[in-house]
Amino acid sequence: MAVRENEGIKGNRFVVTGGLGFVGSALCLELLKRGAAEVRSVDTRGYSPWYQHLQKNGVRCIRGDVTQKKDMEKALQGVNCVFHLASYGMSSKEMLQTGLVEEVNLNGTCNVLDVCHEIGIRRFVYVSTYNVVFGGKEIINGNESLPYYPTDDHIDPYGRSMSTAEQLVLKSNGRPSEKESDVHLHTCAIRPAAIYGPGEERYFARILSLGQIGLLFVRVGDASVKTDWIYVDNLVQALILASVGLLDDISGREGNPIAAGQAYFISDGSPVNTFDSIIGPLFKSLDYNVPKLTIHVRHALLLSQIFWFISMLFYPLLNQPWVPGPLLLPAEVYKIGVTHYFSHLKATEELGYVPMVSPHEGLNRTISYWKDRKQKEINRPNILFWIFCIGGMLALFYTAFLTPCGPLRWLNSLSLFLFRSVSNLRLVFYIAAALHISEAIYIWLLARRMDPANAPGWFLQTFLLGYPSTKLFLQRFH
Repeated sequence: MAVRENEGIKGNRFVVTGGLGFVGSALCLELLKRGAAEVRSVDTRGYSPWYQHLQKNGVRCIRGDVTQKKDMEKALQGVNCVFHLASYGMSSKEMLQTGLVEEVNLNGTCNVLDVCHEIGIRRFVYVSTYNVVFGGKEIINGNESLPYYPTDDHIDPYGRSMSTAEQLVLKSNGRPSEKESDVHLHTCAIRPAAIYGPGEERYFARILSLGQIGLLFVRVGDASVKTDWIYVDNLVQALILASVGLLDDISGREGNPIAAGQAYFISDGSPVNTFDSIIGPLFKSLDYNVPKLTIHVRHALLLSQIFWFISMLFYPLLNQPWVPGPLLLPAEVYKIGVTHYFSHLKATEELGYVPMVSPHEGLNRTISYWKDRKQKEINRPNILFWIFCIGGMLALFYTAFLTPCGPLRWLNSLSLFLFRSVSNLRLVFYIAAALHISEAIYIWLLARRMDPANAPGWFLQTFLLGYPSTKLFLQRFH
């Protein structure tokens, strides 16, 4: 599809739902760069890491919820094209909140589509997922002729809801406007691979935080497993090409948009093993231990179901930031442990999509970002230090000051055997507490000069852990 770089963009107005996110913000900025008259970011969040940069560059940031039709009616007035990126439940504990996942992904998409029909918007690009056709069975070089994965067989609400939403989007193609019968909405769906790049925090922040404290010590599946990834700039390019493919006034094919009613797989075009080609190089660059043990998919599934069960016990509290997400869930096991990759030939032939950024360059940019970020954050000790130090202080306090209780009487007996008396136990606790407090104050004073932004964090961590945290600070700044 031969078109100019700013075809369908210059002078037009756009809405990007989920525009404060990683991909949404990159898309907003690229649209402005290519001459868009106005770009509106619609997001439930009032702030994100990209918020100030977006405002500085002229993006109009609107706080709105796709599940509220009134919000969409206000946000979409007068626009030419909608990029619908807003979704929920892609990873971690979000995946467990079935009601909210379906509310956002299904009802939210319906609301945006309805408003587009009502006010006469002509173009609608939907960001979907590989999961509409993938559910744990191997796919090698798949294409868009693959059928949707059976709705009842999806093991997570995200894949199920996104599949239904995509079908609604594509079936809405060609529907006439309620205001003007000669105006039709043209829709298409982009199915991206796993997304990476500088600033991506849905996958990498979680993976790296686990790696830093030593909790990511196994890999799922063997080295033969391959999956697709896509660099953020390549995805943004594909989204813009899709919007161009929905134009109905391009010379030579007026009234017949090539992308209308179509779905497209989008990737870097280079399937890789996630652990060998993504996680391994990233961990090595940050001096984290690379996972060496391998766990079979069926065993990983069993573990993930245990994590799922434990997390569901805290279901009413899942939205609380202090409640940790499960280490692994069944859908995530399939994503990283079962081969599934697709051809982007259709997108190349119909939209003109060719990845601009190579996987090598994209990974190098991503590694550079995380290396810089690591220098700005607190170093975290291995999880064993957290368990030993905090557990040890709690055990010492219990045996020194509290009345023995049934299940823990053995701990009192062991403590008295080692320290001979309760008085000795209390003395040891006072000394340990004093050391923790003095180390925390010492590190806080140093951090105020050497790392002022993280001084409170260094103080709290050293207060809890004592020497392990002190050692990390001194190694970093001396």
